[in-house]
Amino acid sequence: MMTVDTPVSVDTPVSVDTPVSVDTPVSVDTPVSVDTFALLSLGSNLGSRKENILSAVKMLGADGRLRDIRLSGLYETEPVGYAAQPWFLNAAVCGATSLSAHELLRFCKEIESDIGRKARQRWHEREIDIDILLFGNEILSDTELTIPHRRMHERRFVLGPAAEIARDVLHPGMNKTIGQLLGECPDNSAVKKYAE
Repeated sequence: MMTVDTPVSVDTPVSVDTPVSVDTPVSVDTPVSVDTFALLSLGSNLGSRKENILSAVKMLGADGRLRDIRLSGLYETEPVGYAAQPWFLNAAVCGATSLSAHELLRFCKEIESDIGRKARQRWHEREIDIDILLFGNEILSDTELTIPHRRMHERRFVLGPAAEIARDVLHPGMNKTIGQLLGECPDNSAVKKYAE
């Protein structure tokens, strides 16, 4: 693991944005925001892959929108879906956020744009790719976002890094831990620890 802060659990609220003390009167109408655990997958196979991923992680935590960040090690991974492209560098990051799932998605897209991601065909080269894998225990699917990520359980390049930082976290749709999903993953593509 490259950096480790306080571990985050899916089932335990991490922090409350507005602390409440016995001496502070609180209205029942005052919303209290509880942070949600978020697990993200990052990948890059263009430009300075390592710098792209580390820049994305720094931007995710820069203004507190993702806190208590834990970052996996970096993994060199064989392309999946379209083989005629450079190998990827992949990592996983988890943390706590007070954003909604859709707000987090928009934040991730802003970061991708800031790092210089260009529009290309599906599964082709990317300067940076940030996918939301899990968002607390939420299960949702609409035109913008599907959580849990619909193919995470089929992809070793996603599960390997994720298991390093969130092995015991449950996939809410499959009721299996990340570690269990990795052990059952049918994907045989190469995933190896990155060595500079």
